[in-house]
Amino acid sequence: MVRDGYYYGLAFVAVAVLLGWFVHPVLAVFPLLLALFFLWFFRDPERQIPATEGAIVSPGDGKVTDISSVAQNGESCTRISVFLNVFNVHVNRSPIAGVITDVKYKRGKFGNAKGAISAEENEQNVVTVRGDAGTVVFKQIAGLIARRIVFNKKVGDSVARGERVGLIKFGSRVDVIFPVGSEIKVKVGDHVAGGSSVLAVAQARSVVTSSHTAAEAR
Repeated sequence: MVRDGYYYGLAFVAVAVLLGWFVHPVLAVFPLLLALFFLWFFRDPERQIPATEGAIVSPGDGKVTDISSVAQNGESCTRISVFLNVFNVHVNRSPIAGVITDVKYKRGKFGNAKGAISAEENEQNVVTVRGDAGTVVFKQIAGLIARRIVFNKKVGDSVARGERVGLIKFGSRVDVIFPVGSEIKVKVGDHVAGGSSVLAVAQARSVVTSSHTAAEAR
């Protein structure tokens, strides 16, 4: 479990105890339910990481909402968007193995993360990872409910495919962008699991971009 779960959970347990002791036991039920919800929400299950050469795994759990062509640094690329609702695991993972070469945090709006413009206008963290298969950029994008993006790595750090790198609290979106020519393994409507679901397989030495930006919201 992510440590935030203990912070939120214990806080609401304390509220429940105070209400139950000083006011009425029945009033303790609601904060106790909230405590259980936060302990569940911040769960962090282990995942089986694929060993497939060139595999680009999903940075997070959720539903594939868009597969489209975009331009990235002057190159034609494919973008896969994954929407995380409040019931999904919100721990984010690196889509490929490599070295983090850039991390940029961009302040912005908190619009519907499913919307097409959210990829550009919403608050987000963008991370670039250079690996054997090429370069991947992934974005952590805030949504209507999400108000904090957490990224635990920095430029120069090495990451493994599927390694935990951060989280987005309470609903969000992650985008993965990679060069045209990579073999797409999912379709719109598919449900994917962070770290274990393969979104695409990059060709040797291709450049990959994963729109699941990594950086810590301040």
